[in-house]
Amino acid sequence: MSDITILVIEDDPAVRRGIVDVLEYAGYQTLQAADGHAGMEIALKANYRLLLLDLVMPGPSGFEILAALKRQRPGQAVIILSARGEENDRVRGLVNGADDYVVKPFSMKELLARVDAVLRRTCERAAPADERTVPGGKVDFRRRVIDFDDGHSAELSDREAALLRYLIDSGGRLVTREEILRHLWGLNPDRTETRTIDMHIMHLRAKLGDKHQRTLATVRGRGYQFLAGGAA
Repeated sequence: MSDITILVIEDDPAVRRGIVDVLEYAGYQTLQAADGHAGMEIALKANYRLLLLDLVMPGPSGFEILAALKRQRPGQAVIILSARGEENDRVRGLVNGADDYVVKPFSMKELLARVDAVLRRTCERAAPADERTVPGGKVDFRRRVIDFDDGHSAELSDREAALLRYLIDSGGRLVTREEILRHLWGLNPDRTETRTIDMHIMHLRAKLGDKHQRTLATVRGRGYQFLAGGAA
């Protein structure tokens, strides 16, 4: 499977499921959101290479998400998906940072061709600059690397980077396993039995040198907390 993650923000469940299935069959990893509220949060926090973005949906519109990305993650690759075929909408989307525009209904074969083309065009583009501080160092999410003050570093997988950024950006609040499953994994927590989050937390602690849970704390039976002042 490719290490490229694609985020799909689409409110029509049948369309979203079809897109996700085709992308995963093609070897991509996926994240998904069903409305503008969840879409905005994941789009700004998660780690992904390409966003497939619907324009009209409950909550913030695709244009609002695109504007937020332009401010906070300039350079993020985006393909707009919309039933709107009017020239003004196409131009507005492209002017505001989208790389391509696909008008519904579209064939999945065409969509995959557009996805491949945008990924090829943007492969040399610098990923959105994104760094966070952790005890004893900093995380470069563009490179997916933790650089420690003593000179050593640790590489992160795509999912580890997304999880770490989500926890850091939660500002010290408790983040439940259900929230992580829904917002980062794109899974329904009511229908999912998985230990994958615990495994990723364990890997992150090892890479952070956090065996005493002073940085990534587990709140038993509830979830996880990032403690910015903790000593690794």
